[in-house]
Amino acid sequence: MRTIKIFDTTLRDGEQSPGASMNTAEKLQLAKQLARMGVDIIEAGFAIASPGDFEAIKTIAGDVEGPIICSLARAKEEDIKRAWAAIKDAPKKRIHTFHSTSEIHLKHQYRIGPKEALKRSVEMVKLAKSFTDDIEFSPMDATRTDIGYLCEVIEAVIKAGATTVNIPDTVGYSIPSEFGAMIKKIRKRVKNIDKAVISVHCHNDLGLSTSNSLAAVLNGAGQIECTINGIGERAGNCSMEEVVMALRTRRDLFNADTNINTKEIMRSSRLVTSITGMRVQPNKAIVGANAFSHESGIHQDGLLKEKTTYEIITPESIGLGKTKYVLGKHSGRNAFRTRLSELGYTLSDDEINNAFKLFKEIADQKKDMYDEDLAALVSSEVSTVPEKYKLIKMSVSSGTDQKPSATIKMRVGTKNIQKTQKGDGPIDAIFKAITGITGTKSRLLKYEVKAITGGTDALGEVIVSLEEDDISVTGHGADTDIITASAKAYINALNKITARKK
Repeated sequence: MRTIKIFDTTLRDGEQSPGASMNTAEKLQLAKQLARMGVDIIEAGFAIASPGDFEAIKTIAGDVEGPIICSLARAKEEDIKRAWAAIKDAPKKRIHTFHSTSEIHLKHQYRIGPKEALKRSVEMVKLAKSFTDDIEFSPMDATRTDIGYLCEVIEAVIKAGATTVNIPDTVGYSIPSEFGAMIKKIRKRVKNIDKAVISVHCHNDLGLSTSNSLAAVLNGAGQIECTINGIGERAGNCSMEEVVMALRTRRDLFNADTNINTKEIMRSSRLVTSITGMRVQPNKAIVGANAFSHESGIHQDGLLKEKTTYEIITPESIGLGKTKYVLGKHSGRNAFRTRLSELGYTLSDDEINNAFKLFKEIADQKKDMYDEDLAALVSSEVSTVPEKYKLIKMSVSSGTDQKPSATIKMRVGTKNIQKTQKGDGPIDAIFKAITGITGTKSRLLKYEVKAITGGTDALGEVIVSLEEDDISVTGHGADTDIITASAKAYINALNKITARKK
């Protein structure tokens, strides 16, 4: 079983995401969390980029223990010296220098030939080596570089002292089969490759950064460069949590793992979100809000019987509490019954059937059903109180130029009765119509409305207190339509008064 090194560049490449800049205090906080998680190398920044970046790297180098602290540097003398000044106080340190090797970059950006690029690369690796033994070199835009020239550069920089050679897919151009084959060719054609660790740094422009990184591991790479939540330049970098959990879950295939404490993954993800303000999409692998949420009734039923039916990773393994069963219109009776039981409700089969029918009706109207929604639903619809009065249907009209009116149809005992009444408002009209149908003489003591959960589709709960013949009761009603909930609450209270009288 090989151990793959995790080189985290959230503080350097990740910070290059628009709007993701971090100050020194934020970088230090995140670096300490990365150390707690067990990353092998932290690329703390680009020392020559700004005074702030230099100070952040220097602070991390002095305060963070465990990982190797690394600074990026172009293949320029001033960059190398600045990088060394930033990291020299770290117990374990690395200089990471780079130079482009692709014809596109050399011709249009650097405007030099391949020989000059090779000469500069070797000279700067030697300079970096004079400061520290741990040197990483990256031939930038490697995946668009001629393979023969690429191997020549790699062999030369290893000879000059590089202990890690990083193969970057700088513009996210490669695909897994091609990238894996490139790593295989480098291992075969570079004579001294055994003296260096092969690293990979894949960008996500085609959505293949994680796949490319894993293909590289299958072909001998020993280090993966990645970021928390996959943030970074343009479409981002290889996502740390994805490659780590892929290796952990499929050790049978990769015969490799990492030193990462996966239970710190969720905390790290949330910290990056908090610091940068870059939210994770709900369907993001591993750390997305929906990654361990199940709404499908078929999936929920399987999970309740055996977790491995639909989960290949446990939420506990990344620092989450447990699987989330999202109750919605796709959910099944088994998940509904189980959740009610977890909330403390013990219902008969008939009560479950009645509540589940109403649950489906409400779930068609709103996106999510929360525990509070379920509690309100059960309280208002599942009751041991005999239903002398039952709402069948209702309609209400109201506006600025008309007096509100309500038409109510109810079942009273075995009869269906309908009545229309006007009132000062739609709720007053409803209550008058109900009173007219039932012939009751109750006095309204309290009328209270509250939204159980957030959003415009929230389930609303109405609480009505009535008094009649020295009997005081409280009725509950819940619905996405607050007017319907009001009618249900009033009728629920009347049924309680009738039962108390008997």
